[in-house]
Amino acid sequence: MIRLIEEISVNAWPALQTSLYDGWVLRFAGGFSRRSNSILPLYPSQKEIIQKIRMCESLYRERGLPTVFKITPASDPRELDPILADEGYQAEAETSIQLLPFEKWGGETGGDVSTQNDLADEWLASLCELNAYDPRHHGTVRALTALIHPPRTFASIRREGRIVACGLGVIRNGFMSVFDIVVDAKFRRRGFGRQIMAGLLNWGKEQSAGTAFLQVMMNNPTARTMYAGLGFCEEYRYVYRVKG
Repeated sequence: MIRLIEEISVNAWPALQTSLYDGWVLRFAGGFSRRSNSILPLYPSQKEIIQKIRMCESLYRERGLPTVFKITPASDPRELDPILADEGYQAEAETSIQLLPFEKWGGETGGDVSTQNDLADEWLASLCELNAYDPRHHGTVRALTALIHPPRTFASIRREGRIVACGLGVIRNGFMSVFDIVVDAKFRRRGFGRQIMAGLLNWGKEQSAGTAFLQVMMNNPTARTMYAGLGFCEEYRYVYRVKG
């Protein structure tokens, strides 16, 4: 199940370049987000581990990027995590992968949520603004989002003539991945995040997806509480191992 979810996650949220190196998936996207700029040791490998680590370090260094490994309970080989720790890689951003089978989703109103299948400039600009992304990465965000092929939907809530909350749903292999649930600080604690989620879940169920899944950082108790209230349950956790 972990390998399946990781494959779906890779396919749902792209990188600008993806390479396969002896069972490890290497992703590059100009430094925007760990998710698209990290090494996923997903499949069995044959080469000596330290040799592989050095090669990965070289490839990321050539691009001016830190070397980042995404470590899950299914990482191969099993001893990779302690090896990376001994090599000076620090653990960061512990994250929970959570699932909700649609058979357990009773449905609830999405409120004023609007969903659209085409990527709009306004939605993308709002995503960058609400997340306070560095302007240097706006072009990369556009390029990555444009690479996400259907079925997908872009959800939003408008107030005062502008988008104040948004989120993204992508379906791959019967799973709906949820990304980028964000609400303007001025409009938080009004239930907009939950409404965005409800809108995306209703869309996913209409598209006959079997399960919804999302990634939430462990240092975000507000989001974790919201997702638990919707019925999501943790499947596993992962961490990033980072070396500059």
